[in-house]
Amino acid sequence: MNGHTEDAFLGGKLRLRQPLKGHRAGHDAMLLAAATAAAAGERVVELGSGVGAAGLAVASRVAIDLTLVEIDESLAALSRENALLNGIACRAVVLDVAAKADAFVDAGLAPDSADHVLMNPPFNDSGRHQPSPDKDRRAAHEAQSSTLETWVHAARRLLKPGGTLTLIWRAEALTDILAALGRGFGGIAVLPVHPKSAGPAIRVLVRAEKGSAAPLMLRPGLVLNSESGQPAPQAEKVLRGEETLRFGRD
Repeated sequence: MNGHTEDAFLGGKLRLRQPLKGHRAGHDAMLLAAATAAAAGERVVELGSGVGAAGLAVASRVAIDLTLVEIDESLAALSRENALLNGIACRAVVLDVAAKADAFVDAGLAPDSADHVLMNPPFNDSGRHQPSPDKDRRAAHEAQSSTLETWVHAARRLLKPGGTLTLIWRAEALTDILAALGRGFGGIAVLPVHPKSAGPAIRVLVRAEKGSAAPLMLRPGLVLNSESGQPAPQAEKVLRGEETLRFGRD
């Protein structure tokens, strides 16, 4: 397909067609999938799904009722192709995460209807990061001041009481994440992701439960690479789809 690549994920168990330019799925999507604790038959919604990488990775592990939500029609179309390519049943809807509740209902996404929501919102602070010259990549990565709160609000509305939200974001914004989750969520578990053991975390995986009163839990960090640059054994197993990420309340 002109202007696209077909790439292997999860050790070749998942193949994804994605644009040659713009936002491309990588480790973040696979880590997000590995952190999403979905059981067979549960309803799972991925917000800002792109080509469907994270949601389809979850569905390749367990048979779920999956809906992918993406604002870009071309990416939503690719996610449908990717579902067919991998023999996975799902729906992909073109919808702005910031849309009103009525638009979600019209798309078949009623309030209090999902068991799990997962998301990797745009996370680059436009005031601190040089914006990408590629408009699609810029739209996928650049956050506005209200981005996180808007996406968490949409997830909270979709989730059933007791349903879980799983997200990945930049580690330096952990205080913003906790603030956004402060209304309506509890049982928050945070798992830092470190490129190397001696370096600071660059990402955090966060899971929260709608309506829970359980206390915050900080999990041991996941290290992606050894100091010599070789993939760390646990991270390699996770990225190959051989292990999931446990948050202590699974």
